[in-house]
Amino acid sequence: MNKQGMAGILVASVLAQGPAPAQDKGPERFPVLDPAQLSAEQSKLVKDLLSGPRGGGDSSPEAARRILENGPFNAWARSPVLGDRLQKVGEYIRYGSSIPLRLNEFAILITARHWTSQYEWFAHHSLAMKAGLSPKITEQLARNQRPEGMSEDESAVYNFCTELHQQKNVSDASYQQALKLFGEKGVMDLIGVSGYYTAVSMTLNVARVRIPGGVPDPLK
Repeated sequence: MNKQGMAGILVASVLAQGPAPAQDKGPERFPVLDPAQLSAEQSKLVKDLLSGPRGGGDSSPEAARRILENGPFNAWARSPVLGDRLQKVGEYIRYGSSIPLRLNEFAILITARHWTSQYEWFAHHSLAMKAGLSPKITEQLARNQRPEGMSEDESAVYNFCTELHQQKNVSDASYQQALKLFGEKGVMDLIGVSGYYTAVSMTLNVARVRIPGGVPDPLK
């Protein structure tokens, strides 16, 4: 085989493998905003966050700083109207979804694992444990393995969300399984949790939001 032919094979091989994953190194990209120096739109975003279930009604400057120091909100404040729209979707996904909490947190962890979103996994792993998800399931998911011993509803969520992330669609079998257990509203809420936490994971990864307290990254 000549050099040109060999080069073509190598290029095809690289394209088939996809681009190399971006390295998450360096400092956080969005300095934490000072609550005293926010614009009117940024202040509205923070006030809406603090007045909702995430903030518990605490509107103090300390609470404002805490909410900006954690999660995607400091980055979203750079486009505060977009951030406000997103946080309202997130409020429904976390606190109003028709999907039971244990399964909703499972779907969030599936999304965090798909995006290798270290902060998202860290933030929601403990919530999933409190909601009753088995540690064995999360341990296997963290290793990118299909968890063994899942219940019927956990299997339905895993199949639906994993196919949606990986295949950009779901099979008829996975759709019918989710439809039977959760109804049409539940199917939409599974799509919603997967889409919203994809946006969150993208933000956290691009912004390089670090896990607080120097905790090691939980995902390889």
